[in-house]
Amino acid sequence: MNKSYPIIFSLFLLFSCSSSDDSPLGDGDSMMMDDDNPGNIIENPQTGFLPCNNGMAGIYPNGTAFVDITDTENLVYLGKLPTATVSSTWRDIKVYQDYAYIVSEAGGHGMQVFDLTNLRNVANAPVTFEADTRYTGFGNAHNIVINEASGYAYAVGTSTFNGGAHFINIQDPQNPIAAGGYGVGGYSHDAQVVTYNGPDTDYTGQEIFIGANENQVAIVNVTDKNTPQQISTFQYSNIGYTHQGWFSEDQRYFFLGDELDEIGNSGFNSRTLVFDLSDLDNPSLHTTYLGETAAIDHNGYVKGDEFYLANYTAGVRILDISGIEGQSIVEQGFFDTYPSNNTAAFEGVWSVYPYFESDKILVNDINSGLFVIKKSN
Repeated sequence: MNKSYPIIFSLFLLFSCSSSDDSPLGDGDSMMMDDDNPGNIIENPQTGFLPCNNGMAGIYPNGTAFVDITDTENLVYLGKLPTATVSSTWRDIKVYQDYAYIVSEAGGHGMQVFDLTNLRNVANAPVTFEADTRYTGFGNAHNIVINEASGYAYAVGTSTFNGGAHFINIQDPQNPIAAGGYGVGGYSHDAQVVTYNGPDTDYTGQEIFIGANENQVAIVNVTDKNTPQQISTFQYSNIGYTHQGWFSEDQRYFFLGDELDEIGNSGFNSRTLVFDLSDLDNPSLHTTYLGETAAIDHNGYVKGDEFYLANYTAGVRILDISGIEGQSIVEQGFFDTYPSNNTAAFEGVWSVYPYFESDKILVNDINSGLFVIKKSN
């Protein structure tokens, strides 16, 4: 049975230049938003499209904004970390230990490193923060991935390594060190990196990179940073743009989204492809899930037996994947931040973050900003 997810509070944060392409942000109950300074909390948020111009979207400057969501009724905008160079529509943030690592498509931006303990006692919020350090081994990057178990970051979509993975040792968080890279599989739009503990015992304990590489998925053993080894690549029918994917918690299944396959004459609704990776050398398509609307799927993340899908104009959709072995996927809830339509358009939800211990779920909407939601009883 479908049930909508009640909104706890909405905070207008973003105009058009505030889109965060790819999420999880880390642990804790502070929200880091990309690209814009929200200024004051607006109780009745406006919607609309304002282009970035000289680092500004309307009255909102470009950078990384930090919001404390602990008290749901009183969200606190703590301040912003300005962009390292110029404004950009794309900015991505991941967390390792107490540090945020921030990349952007802005030219020459590199990777900002910010000590999150600076957020604990902010006087006279909002304030303007400074990065603790900055890594400049690349300029622009589309995304960054971190394997917290190994202490390595992987910038993807840079001008290095053919746009593939740019390895960075962040075990000493404020002293990132270049550690090589891998680009044989082509440009990586997004990726997940895990210390593997799945069913393929050939790779137990190895560090595995799985990249969404525009027209294929590439699986690479990156344990030895000097000699990364491609394990396999795979494709599927009706490829539009291989965008992003996420392992099931047992690392057997990989849930993959294609950002452009709903557009044009494909004739199907929001599509999530699920691959069986019990043999990393020989991936196979396990099942295909078609959503209830024609909206484009964007980012999806697994938490337990649920798959949280950012679904552009259809909002965030929560899918029950407890029966995935038997090819069963059932939508069990949703929250539609863009109720005007569910068409295949680049409006609405970019990303979703379901990993807070408080069970709050953050939804990042292009048009309307930050939504904090929680499951209804």
